[in-house]
Amino acid sequence: MSIKGSCCCGGVRFELFEPPLLMGTCHCSRCRKAGSGVYAYVRAEAFHWLAGEALLTRYRPKPPFRFTRSFCRRCGTSLGDPDSGRILAIAASCLDDDPGVRPSFDEFLPDRPPWEKPE
Repeated sequence: MSIKGSCCCGGVRFELFEPPLLMGTCHCSRCRKAGSGVYAYVRAEAFHWLAGEALLTRYRPKPPFRFTRSFCRRCGTSLGDPDSGRILAIAASCLDDDPGVRPSFDEFLPDRPPWEKPE
């Protein structure tokens, strides 16, 4: 099984060797402003770069925040946090193939903006 993913310009490409463990939506302002709020959580062993890892730009926040945000340097696509450790938070919007899972949780609901449609 292979699930491909990429940025808008196609410079950054990756592949998942198994379906994500789960998928969820974060409503915090940081995720919204980074351009992605739905993440697929993948075991690091199931993730492989195909091309463009050198095109990544990483934003490392100041404590107490800990999640790094990665973007394609060419097109600005938010890729999530593909460096997060044993479990990677990949922006679901970058998946080119059906991952076989759907969002199953929401977090930071009190931070959801008033313009976002309630579930």
